[in-house]
Amino acid sequence: MIPAYQRPAAPVPARFAAATAVAGGAAGTETAAAPATAPAAEISWRSFVEDERLRRLIGLALANNRDLRVAMLNVEQARAQYRVTRSASFPTIDGSGGYTAERSASVAIPGFASIPGFSSSPGLITRQWSASIGTNSYELDLFGRVRSLNQQALEKFFATAEAQRDAQITLVAEVATQYFTLREADEQLELAQQTLVSVQGAYDLNKISFDAGENNELDLRTAEGQVQTARINVVSYERARAQALDALVLLVGRPLPADLPAPRAFDDASLLAPVPPGLPSDLVQRRPDILEAEHTLKAANANIGAARAAFFPTISLTGSLGTTSTQLSGLFGAGNGTWNFAPQISVPIFAGGENRANLDVARISTRIDVADYEKAIQTAFREVADALVADDTYARQIAAEVDAIKAQQRRLELATLRYREGEDTYLNVLSAQQDLYSAQQGRLEAQFNRLSSQIALYQALGGGWK
Repeated sequence: MIPAYQRPAAPVPARFAAATAVAGGAAGTETAAAPATAPAAEISWRSFVEDERLRRLIGLALANNRDLRVAMLNVEQARAQYRVTRSASFPTIDGSGGYTAERSASVAIPGFASIPGFSSSPGLITRQWSASIGTNSYELDLFGRVRSLNQQALEKFFATAEAQRDAQITLVAEVATQYFTLREADEQLELAQQTLVSVQGAYDLNKISFDAGENNELDLRTAEGQVQTARINVVSYERARAQALDALVLLVGRPLPADLPAPRAFDDASLLAPVPPGLPSDLVQRRPDILEAEHTLKAANANIGAARAAFFPTISLTGSLGTTSTQLSGLFGAGNGTWNFAPQISVPIFAGGENRANLDVARISTRIDVADYEKAIQTAFREVADALVADDTYARQIAAEVDAIKAQQRRLELATLRYREGEDTYLNVLSAQQDLYSAQQGRLEAQFNRLSSQIALYQALGGGWK
């Protein structure tokens, strides 16, 4: 009764628009890397992550994260539920034994009332022992109703298993992203502290010149404002770092050990291994959330079979074999055997349209699941395409940020020299200092965003759970 399953066509183009972009780095940039050959789903997270400190953290998270633990327990629960449903395919055989004792009331004997001992008959005591084995209401699955329900439960179990794999990929990506968030906060804090030292030195020189009458108060207060701004930045990044560390500890599921390996440099081009984008058709076979949606669709398809079978007769069997005796010693003696056999057939005649409505519900549910499956493919396609574009553009942005830092650094040197020679005001030094700081911040943000896009691409391609 289950309709033949046909996988819906993928509602996406055959290739990614940015498929020519190298996932590990844009060609022609200083961070370019050779593309990998294995599909993302076959690249384990240990091969993808090349920072040993991050590898250690991901391993701890997979062992201790509570959300992943719940996802794994959901798989065990779904497996047990499938076994419960599957048990209906087999007859339930029960054994029973019993013992009854009964005493009847005394009965008066007419005409013997005056004779002692014969005035009434004594009450009779009857005893009976019994033992039997049999089945109760076993359904003969002639039209596949039970088999359809078994198939539905099995597909739900498969869907839950894919959900667990998706949770593992998500956890790997979240830990990696949060780790680099912490590393960016470290770099931003270090940059803010270096800037504070630099502007503090400039303020000290201005203070000496002001006290000697060689400088005006405007330049002094401008330098002082720089110092206070730098202090604010230091405090802000100290807060951001502490919060990023707390978030990472929550994902890992335990306090970070003290013996973690030293981290690689934040601008190291080989923090993450390159991942090939492949084709959109690969996503259907490798992304756990798409496979989960497909198993959900198959479960709905199997439910149609159960709804169809409800239009046909249901045949159930009840029977038992046993023995009875008035004496326990003769319970299994010859001639004491008993049996009963009670087949029952139930034919649907009129149910107010309930069976037809249930079939309509099952068919509509399948159409809904088809739409959800197609939406999952479209979402996956967009995530991969976005990650490819982001990786390529951030690689080029980092190169531009490096050039901007060199230009701003030279500008600051020239502005400082002109100020010290009395040829320019301190405002130009302040402007150059601020622009250099902004360019340095921009490079750190671009480096983080590129790492995040590489992680997003790896996750979007279905890698990380093997």
